[in-house]
Amino acid sequence: MKEPKIIGIGGVFFKAKSAENLQKWYQNQLGLVLNPYGATFEMRHSKNPEKAKYIHWNIFPNDTEYFEPSEKDFMINYRVQEIEAMVKKLKNIGVTIIDEISTYPYGKFVHILDLEGNVIELWEPKEDFIDTLKVPTNK
Repeated sequence: MKEPKIIGIGGVFFKAKSAENLQKWYQNQLGLVLNPYGATFEMRHSKNPEKAKYIHWNIFPNDTEYFEPSEKDFMINYRVQEIEAMVKKLKNIGVTIIDEISTYPYGKFVHILDLEGNVIELWEPKEDFIDTLKVPTNK
């Protein structure tokens, strides 16, 4: 079993007064390629450069409940390995776990709070599923 830890950034998410208009601004003014998930940036793993990895970017409406209980306007998604072991370790040291691990075809997710009350989304990707996705990227 691998050590439970963060292995990268999976996404950056923030709130806006008009999420749709701001996304269009990023698209029109800065050339961001949008897809149903916001925008996706392709990167390569240094030890396995033939395989693509992705970082997601998206804007949420100001009234989203997705970042709760945090009152901040942003949320970082971190890629992790061994999410179950990580949650067990975090519970044992008193970190606030907001929800249960959720499983989707593209991976497992759980949300925690850091020391200052920021929601952090932990994601253990299912790489073989993600490799089959055909989303426009900003490469």
